[in-house]
Amino acid sequence: MSISLGPHPRHAGLTIIELIMFIVVVSVGIAGILIVLNATVKDSADPMIRKNMLSIAEALLEEVALMPFTYCDPTDPLASTAGGTAGCTANYVEELGVLVSPAEAGQTRTSAANPFNNVNDYYVGGGLALASPVVDISGVYAAPAGYSATIQIAAENLNDIVSTSAGATMEALRIAVTVSRGGDSITLEGYRTRHSPNYLP
Repeated sequence: MSISLGPHPRHAGLTIIELIMFIVVVSVGIAGILIVLNATVKDSADPMIRKNMLSIAEALLEEVALMPFTYCDPTDPLASTAGGTAGCTANYVEELGVLVSPAEAGQTRTSAANPFNNVNDYYVGGGLALASPVVDISGVYAAPAGYSATIQIAAENLNDIVSTSAGATMEALRIAVTVSRGGDSITLEGYRTRHSPNYLP
């Protein structure tokens, strides 16, 4: 007696070509997901960078705007009583970008002995550049590394207030602070008027 098993049954499974195609398709999908994930993670730092730039710009703008805006250099004994630039001691008139006062010649922003003491002191042709790390006026506290700043001061008319760069007619200043990090930057602007020309801190 003979037993016939019929045709050989076909075994279920994957061929090597199907396996390779599966691996390629899954790899392409995973690579796409990783690229999107990488871009998302990289861009998630941008809000923090912009927040830091904004904080630095606000602090510098406030620092400049809170400085005295007097007719005379604050070291002039007549600064608190002068009715105009004519009331200042000779060579102590505050003028935009003109170091006429002997005291102003050695002033620097973070000096403990001879610091900036007037809004005009922040004027530098092309802007006062502050390298990284940007420090506060005391020179003690520093912003995170990688941020730089530029402070620009310009005499500018403000509504009906006429202003020029000459000391006698300088009544309003536009302050622009630009903070940069890499290719990104932010600029804040504000105005300072000479509302209290005899106020000394």
